[in-house]
Amino acid sequence: MTQFPLGESLSSDALAPRDALPLKPEAVTLTGRFVRLEPLDVERDARPLFRVSNGDAVTIGDRHSDAYDAERLIWRYLPYGPFASVRELAEHLGSLADTERMRAFTVFDLATGHQAGSLCYSANFPEHLKIEIAHVWYSPLVQRTKANLESTYLLLKNAFELGYRRLEWKCDSLNERSRRSALHMGFRFEGIQDAHYVIKGRNRDTAWFRMLADEWPGVRVRLAAMLET
Repeated sequence: MTQFPLGESLSSDALAPRDALPLKPEAVTLTGRFVRLEPLDVERDARPLFRVSNGDAVTIGDRHSDAYDAERLIWRYLPYGPFASVRELAEHLGSLADTERMRAFTVFDLATGHQAGSLCYSANFPEHLKIEIAHVWYSPLVQRTKANLESTYLLLKNAFELGYRRLEWKCDSLNERSRRSALHMGFRFEGIQDAHYVIKGRNRDTAWFRMLADEWPGVRVRLAAMLET
């Protein structure tokens, strides 16, 4: 007789977080050495975020960016943007804030105290103990700093401490910068989902990455060391 195996049974301790985790992730503030993640507040954050993401030259404290191509440096591989006005960006941020299985965060650069980007917990499925880090973008003011590394570290640490067993990272398969970043931070590549979306009238094949709870202790040590150097 043909055998149809079953997946391993999970312990009651492993399954217990499903009863405590909300459908919309909690509004927590997470602080590191370089960034602070605060729950997105559209009224507070829309104008400062537009200032650092619209392509105009900008100086905040000791950080400066010459005028730049915002579409190329920030928005190219995202399903939205660039935004022509504060109002347009505010409407977009509001849609993220209102999404049921998502918690949007504003990234504050601690060196300047200014908003410098945004990212989200997304695709939250407590019943399966998995969640995604998504909608990630940063102003050129903090690109090539430790902002992305520490922001991701803080979200990973928080999620695994809450009891999630799988963290996902997905990006356009053509987004080499995001793919390198995922691998650099310890995510494992799972493959390409062809014709996953139509984004801005173009085909998007999606690269999938993941990190599991039993991998986190080793990754945590390595990321902490990277943040110290």
